[in-house]
Amino acid sequence: MDLMMTMEQPSLPANIPEPGLYIVATPIGNLGDITLRALAVLQGAAMIACEDTRVTGKLLKHYGIKARLQRLDDHAPPDMRARIIDEARRMPVALVSDAGTPLISDPGYRLVREARAAGVTVTSVPGACAAVSALAMAGLPSDRFLFAGFLPVKDKARSEALARLADVAATLVFYETAPRLTRALLAIAELWPTREVAVARELTKLYEECRSGTAASLAAHYAAHPPKGEIVLLIGPPGADEAPVLDADAMLRAALAAAGPGKAAGIVAKATGIDRAALYARALELKDE
Repeated sequence: MDLMMTMEQPSLPANIPEPGLYIVATPIGNLGDITLRALAVLQGAAMIACEDTRVTGKLLKHYGIKARLQRLDDHAPPDMRARIIDEARRMPVALVSDAGTPLISDPGYRLVREARAAGVTVTSVPGACAAVSALAMAGLPSDRFLFAGFLPVKDKARSEALARLADVAATLVFYETAPRLTRALLAIAELWPTREVAVARELTKLYEECRSGTAASLAAHYAAHPPKGEIVLLIGPPGADEAPVLDADAMLRAALAAAGPGKAAGIVAKATGIDRAALYARALELKDE
């Protein structure tokens, strides 16, 4: 039996929300992880703007809420935000994502930005968030963390994105998809072989899992046991003995803005200790891009 569907429906407060835009967090897996306040706002909203009306419709049906749904995603017409804001001036309008807290790697921030600029009251109704839930259970330092969304799909871009975060003295938090997880872990292992990494998946669901170790050990595990579901990937902060990862390409590009390939290679070689001949060859490639 699906444990999510055994939750009893709580009684809802009777008060109707004031006009404005309400950013409402919804469950990330377990339907019981929705607040009474969120249910009251959804029940009282004149309109609910959502990523996918089918997904939000299932949530509302479970709680017996009837509401007018308006799809708002990256493909919505340009005037849709203006129409929603106009309605929020006169009545309560809710904004939800398919799961979790809206605007966290989801569309919607432009609507909030424009609503605030238009003088519309914007209220956040907090609740489930996959990034924060994963951070809480991973056992990695949580006094400082950086949420960096999704890693790039292509290998080179992924490695470059990670390298730019090498010196951040905080736990790094990413969202990742199951098919790309192993390659992401291999990229992390190449850059930071000794850092502690955690993979949290199927959060709040029946098969919830949080596994930690080195990136290489996790890559081996998930290569042998292909994962399913939504994934949060966390990387511990650099240790005191970890050498910083130098972005030689970025340094070369900066040097090339003011000097030729030979001189640029010499400048970067002196700063990093990298072989000058290798840097010169790379500088020629960058110059021709």
